Amino acid sequence: MKPLATALIAGLSLWGVSAARADCLRAEDIAPAHFVGTWAVTLAATPGQRPERGLLQLQPHPLYADSLKGALQRGARSVQVVADWEDETLTFEESEDGERISATWQARAVAGQCARVFEGVRFTGDAPDASAQRFRLRAERP
Repeated sequence: MKPLATALIAGLSLWGVSAARADCLRAEDIAPAHFVGTWAVTLAATPGQRPERGLLQLQPHPLYADSLKGALQRGARSVQVVADWEDETLTFEESEDGERISATWQARAVAGQCARVFEGVRFTGDAPDASAQRFRLRAERP
């Protein structure tokens, strides 16, 4: 039976249909430890600007189990970050001074990317006219 399954998968691949990878992590199976490491960040272009790129480094939070802590580097600027994974949503808050929240980010896994790519929105401020900017996170680790 195994040769038949292999042939079927190979045949589907020839037709542009990919079989689900056995090692492909689904959003419902993600734990906070999945986010430990380096993530490439791309912020969508704003009017008159080009997309902005950066690196997000996350590690387990030293005080709170199931939370993460790290830094977001965007050009020469670095901000502190704390993050949580809950209800299939990654939420992280950035702080320029380590005390006040300067932006909140929320992202969900992109379908078909095996939990290696997340997309969402970065919010600055909480007023009705607060700015929102789309972003993408891509895992930098194997």
